[in-house]
Amino acid sequence: MAHNGTMNCPTPMHATSNGAFQDENPLDYALPLAILQICLVVVFTRVLAVLLQPLRQPRVVAEIIGGILLGPSAAGRSKKFLNTVFPKNSLTVLDTLANLGLLFFLFLVGLELDMRAVRRTGKKALAIAISGIGLPFVIGIGTSFILLSNISKGAKEAPFIVFIGVSLSITAFPVLARILAELKLLTTDVGRIAMSAAAVNDVAAWILLALAIALSGSGSPIIALWVLLCGVGFVVAAVFVLTPVFTFMARRSLEGEPVKELYICITLVLVLVASFATDTIGIHALFGAFIVGIVVPKDGPFAGVLIEKIEDIVASLLLPLYFVSSGLKTNVATISGGMSWAMLVLVIFTACFGKIVGTVAVSLAFKVPFREALAVGFLMNTKGLVELIVLNIGKDRKVLNDETFAVLVLMALFTTFITTPIVMAVYHPARKITPYNDRTIQRKNLDTELRLLTCFHSSRNVPTIINLIESSRGTRRKGRLCVYAMHLMELSERSSAISMVHKARNNGLPTWNKKPDDKDTLVIAFETYRQLSSVVVRPMTAISELYNIDEDICASASQKRSAMIILPFHKHQRVDGVMESLGHSLHQVNQRVLRHAPCSVGILVDRGLGGTTQVTASDVSFTIGVPFFGGKDDCEALAYGARMAEHPGISLTIIRFVTPPEISMRTIFGLDVGRSKHSTSKSASITMENSDDFLSEAKTRNAATVYEERTVTSKEEIITALKYMNTYNLMLVGRLPLDLPNKLIKSCDCPELGPIGSFMAATEFSTTTSVLIVQQYDHYSKPQLVVEEDAEPEPEPEPEMPDTPV
Repeated sequence: MAHNGTMNCPTPMHATSNGAFQDENPLDYALPLAILQICLVVVFTRVLAVLLQPLRQPRVVAEIIGGILLGPSAAGRSKKFLNTVFPKNSLTVLDTLANLGLLFFLFLVGLELDMRAVRRTGKKALAIAISGIGLPFVIGIGTSFILLSNISKGAKEAPFIVFIGVSLSITAFPVLARILAELKLLTTDVGRIAMSAAAVNDVAAWILLALAIALSGSGSPIIALWVLLCGVGFVVAAVFVLTPVFTFMARRSLEGEPVKELYICITLVLVLVASFATDTIGIHALFGAFIVGIVVPKDGPFAGVLIEKIEDIVASLLLPLYFVSSGLKTNVATISGGMSWAMLVLVIFTACFGKIVGTVAVSLAFKVPFREALAVGFLMNTKGLVELIVLNIGKDRKVLNDETFAVLVLMALFTTFITTPIVMAVYHPARKITPYNDRTIQRKNLDTELRLLTCFHSSRNVPTIINLIESSRGTRRKGRLCVYAMHLMELSERSSAISMVHKARNNGLPTWNKKPDDKDTLVIAFETYRQLSSVVVRPMTAISELYNIDEDICASASQKRSAMIILPFHKHQRVDGVMESLGHSLHQVNQRVLRHAPCSVGILVDRGLGGTTQVTASDVSFTIGVPFFGGKDDCEALAYGARMAEHPGISLTIIRFVTPPEISMRTIFGLDVGRSKHSTSKSASITMENSDDFLSEAKTRNAATVYEERTVTSKEEIITALKYMNTYNLMLVGRLPLDLPNKLIKSCDCPELGPIGSFMAATEFSTTTSVLIVQQYDHYSKPQLVVEEDAEPEPEPEPEMPDTPV
């Protein structure tokens, strides 16, 4: 169709090609081109996300930058690239797919937004939310007049003012939740205030956006009023018509049972029907999906299952297309000249000033400490996807021109980019823990409660850990065993991960699951063992990025007053007996825990202690070996072995390594090389004297303990002797025998295991003997703790301790 004989509409594309062998270019057809676009966008944005990870940026920042770089601002400057990968006649399909993904993503956002929590918002969060919307909106009105007289001449005044006000006052609720989860602030006071205020802000922003869309229509004010009234009518109808339907389906979706496929289908169709209705009204299809998400009941498994079914394909494949669709409309080159850049600086300044000053002022009025108030201010300044939605609607409605659109996109990118670094700089939550005394298994009073924090990554670790716990319980009535079993999970980009963090944390730290989730089979295993034994077992979940999950482990050990943290080795044994690495990140986690632990640490090399199932108490029959050279780590390993030997089904063997009088064990390990005998004899004799005293005590503690001595004169003889110990079920080994300095073991593949532990963790040693490598907490060279402790240690705790101190 021609217009004035000069412009032609692009020819619509056919869906599929006949293939390259038929001399057809697949990129001239809609489906193969859409596949290429999706693959390019997903790969490019994921690579950018990895590059931005060291800066602690949420993935939305990488997706916004990726969209801009693929558009006319960078790669799109090449007309060949733009016409090949993003030709004009493909943009309708691209925009349709992008908006379909966005539609279901906003349904997920509505699912996460619990209106009961919004209604329960306290005066503090409500006042912060109102100030965080009101002041930026007012400042936005002033800014809009400046923009109208400079780079936005000719724009419709009323809708332009509302669009600028909304874009400056909005807070991205999903992005904020992700940032708070990563910074471990989601369940702290700061996180709760920010999330409550952001939820109120989100609802208010959508109402203001509906107003802006209604005003931006080309008709008369009467039509705008009708659009608004019909929008209100739709919301009322959704509440009174759809809520009973969803409540009916939610009540019939029982915990532990699969949700019916029919219910999922009905829900997805209702999302599309509601979107069609709001698009027909004239307030954009996204509103319908968002409202449907809000009215779905949040209790029970129904909402959670919907999120699990939808979020991966939407967030991974379809949603990134929206950022590219937006990026193709963003041309940074339109911001040219001093006035345009001055407008960009003005918009960024007014956006930050309005949000931060408004939020901080009201927070201080409610007696929130200044650093917390400042953190909340910067957190509330987070923009993201919702901001882009507002701007794109404004662009499509011809309210925002290219230059204003580019300025506002860069403002959203900048404000989100600075949030994480600034919050990390201005706010460090004070986590004060009362110090405690029993930080080791070796102790004077054996009748005190023994507390262990055992960690596991997956189900393969669980049987061995339960059998280890059963072996550790002893027979004492007073010195009972209390175990915190912590499931270590990596924080993902999924929306469902945020709700999991909410359940698993209290005041920023992992807390034990008082109400076990029926869906977590790992927790069920520990709950079952607790009911069948006299051991107090409390399951916990730590959800964090792997680069800082060690902070959760160490902070929880302090909070729970643990005597030992037991970590899984970063390698697991395959069926053929070969030890296979699970990743360098897990290796680094163990090394960081060893450096910062507030108590003793054990690293468990799991080769199936007791087989692949839990062994009942009456069937426990394990042989445990402790190779003993001397030093505090060996003493700690022996103390743990002596505790295990109290169990009637366990046989303990202590193998003491000794040398002839003319050779010292320290010489064999290379400790006395280049140093005079006199310079080392004093410290060495003190270490060995203490070790000998404790060894004598441990031998006599249990009559069934077997004691052997092996005389060695070289490292080769030690290795030969150790090879014969691969018949035991479990070996307890000190990390640094004779208190070796760390510099002597840095050349090992696994310095965290020490020389003996590294040998026993190798495939060549055994395929059936599990090994626990033990490092004793050093009371004299205290590590840098991840939580603050009060100056004075408290007296010995009572047997019953609160699990999560207020």
